[in-house]
Amino acid sequence: MPDPGPGSVSSVPSAIPTLTRPRSNHMLLRHTITLLMRGIKTSITTHSILRIAYFANPAHNLSPHIPRVHRQPRLFRTMTPSPSDPIVEALKEYTTCDVSDALCKLKFPNGGFLSGLTMWSPQRQDGPTKIVGPAYTVKYQPKDDPAPKHPTHYIDSVPAGAVIFVSCPPKTPNACYGGLMSTRAIASKAVGSVIDGRLRDLQEQRDLNYPIFARDVGTAPPQEILKVTAVNVPVKLQTDEQDIIINPGDYLIGDLNGVVVLPRELAEKALPLMAAQVAADSKMAVEIEKGMTFSEASKRFRS
Repeated sequence: MPDPGPGSVSSVPSAIPTLTRPRSNHMLLRHTITLLMRGIKTSITTHSILRIAYFANPAHNLSPHIPRVHRQPRLFRTMTPSPSDPIVEALKEYTTCDVSDALCKLKFPNGGFLSGLTMWSPQRQDGPTKIVGPAYTVKYQPKDDPAPKHPTHYIDSVPAGAVIFVSCPPKTPNACYGGLMSTRAIASKAVGSVIDGRLRDLQEQRDLNYPIFARDVGTAPPQEILKVTAVNVPVKLQTDEQDIIINPGDYLIGDLNGVVVLPRELAEKALPLMAAQVAADSKMAVEIEKGMTFSEASKRFRS
């Protein structure tokens, strides 16, 4: 029988109806203790009753040995490199669309947008999750590629404040990133991961409340067909739609709109453009709400 969630007793059999609709957690606990003291024989085992009481009121730790099915969600830490990067701090004020607008003005292809990479954790394309940080790149290649395997595991060298970018060969059915990678990434104070391929252990990732953007999900691990050949090297986005390179240290920004790469050498030029664009758009929105046409507002505030 699966573990009941916190405060939930919906899986309790009808043999003890008083436990199915308790007016409070304290009443549930009192009923449970009474049953145990009287030694009532029911279809529920003593172990199950203990589990019900424990999950209904975790403050009363009746059995610390009872495991949960999923890890408890964690409060997500402030996504700040250490020491703080002023460009990262400035970028936190802008959306990926703002970054792309600025990059388009600088003639960077597609405004730095990385097509096909969407949010999978902590939610599927929902919520205010945003990641900003320098890229720490990981390159997977087919197992039979002549390039030697990287001598150490990439996840143990992630710097604090980084966004992990994992590059996998296109059309790979196996996942190349799992739950333990995120557990280690959190310990290293990474701010999120972008997987140019498939991830797995999706519920575990969400329980960790760790931000992940990816192409899709899978179930099989990568070792069967892939190996890591390089870390912190330039990697190409694995798509036919674009010809774009992610370099180590380039800024990666991810939110509900998708993922954008901001080349490090363009960051100082792009930030003032973002500020000007956002200010102009705010003025346009006010005037459009008053009845001004878009064309007129655009001419007044953007030209």
